Order: sequence, then C-alpha cells, then structure tokens
Amino acid sequence: MPSDFVLKTMNAVHRALVRVSGGRIGNDIGGMPVLEVVTVGRRSGAQRAVMLTSPLREGEAYVVVASRGGDDQHPAWFLNLRDEPRVQVAVAGGPRAPMLAAVATPDERARMWPQITASYQNYANYQKRTQREIPLVLLRPAS
Repeated sequence: MPSDFVLKTMNAVHRALVRVSGGRIGNDIGGMPVLEVVTVGRRSGAQRAVMLTSPLREGEAYVVVASRGGDDQHPAWFLNLRDEPRVQVAVAGGPRAPMLAAVATPDERARMWPQITASYQNYANYQKRTQREIPLVLLRPAS
C-alpha cells in the first residue's frame, strides 16, 4: 500500500489535471466516472478534497467504494463523511454540488457489491487483502 504522502500527491496531481483540462482528461478511469468529493475533516474542520471513482449508479446516487486499495484501515475521506455526511461533489470536472453521503446498509451492500465486483474485479481483490468489510457509500443530491 502506498504511503499517505504518495496517495495525497497522486490525488492532487489528478485533481489538477481534471481542473486544468476542464474535465476532458482524467474524468473517467476504467469506465468509471471520476468524482471530486469534498469532505470536512473530522478533526481539523478543514475542507478535504479527494478524487474517487464511482463504479455504480443507484438512481441519482453515485456509489463509491471505501477500499483504500485493500488496506486494513478505512480511508480518511470515509471517516470524514461518516462523521459529517454533507459533502460537495463535482463530476468529471464540473461544478461542485451539495450531496449527502450515506454508508450503504448491509442489505444495500449485499445487493450492490456483486454488481460492482462483476464489472470491476479489482474491488474483489481489495476485499481479499483485508479483514474489514469494505464499505460502500451512496452520494445523493441534497434537497
């Protein structure tokens, strides 16, 4: 697993590439749309932006996977949105929009996980690397 510094650097470069290109470059990875998700730091209170892929749509909701590459720890962005579910999301370099994050219920995850892993085997491989159950998060437009 890459260090936090490497992950943050890769994320910053990806975010800059999407922004500079107006979403023409880096807005799709492996057939998945790229989302910029802005959370509020659970300890700092500062805004934290992360680039994530969405392997599945559920109606208006984008589904993201808190895999951290199969690491035994949850990603910081997941812990942040779990504590403060009001987030901002930009799709493919577009404008940010307010959304609400909700961790998938066990029934939702049981239904969605096979769909995700059927299309994107890397997520199944990540699950094999860790003892924790990798959470799914639904990002829905805020009303």
